[in-house]
Amino acid sequence: MGSLSDSQKSIITGKLLGDGSLRKKKNTLLEINHSHKQKEYVFWLYDRLKNLVRTPPKKRAFGLNRFSYRFTTLSYEALNSFYEDFYLPSGYKHVPTTLKMDGLSLAVWFMDDGSKSRRSVYLNTQQFKIVDQLLLLDKLQDLNIKATLNKDKNYHRIRLSHQTIFTYLNLIRPYVIESMLYKLPK
Repeated sequence: MGSLSDSQKSIITGKLLGDGSLRKKKNTLLEINHSHKQKEYVFWLYDRLKNLVRTPPKKRAFGLNRFSYRFTTLSYEALNSFYEDFYLPSGYKHVPTTLKMDGLSLAVWFMDDGSKSRRSVYLNTQQFKIVDQLLLLDKLQDLNIKATLNKDKNYHRIRLSHQTIFTYLNLIRPYVIESMLYKLPK
């Protein structure tokens, strides 16, 4: 396999900000795993990454009456730089200072970890340390999107400012698939 397309790089970036995970031995693979309720989203991702994948998503059972859809890419050298950027030597995921986001990566991140509450939009970044979340606030500001950290129980998440929510929505709307439109504020 040659290099990744720009859209594949954006999708992988969005997945790593969200629910995606990488595993690396000599080379790296990307794992996609979502609830059966997000089957359409999993197949949308698969369609865009299928040149990296040997088998299509499979339905998996876990627990009583719980199902998910999952696929992994093959291990590729082209994914190694993502691992090196997004994972610390300890194996924990973090936000790289070199992070670059565009409308597609923001949309994938939103489809993974976005939610709405009344007129607000949240990005559920609780898995990241505060220093990483502050970096994400800076990266969003670079795109003219104002946001703050919002305390959610014992953790923080990103809350987008009402002042720039339409800037954000205009960036992501072309990429948000139909089954995920319910997450967008009206």
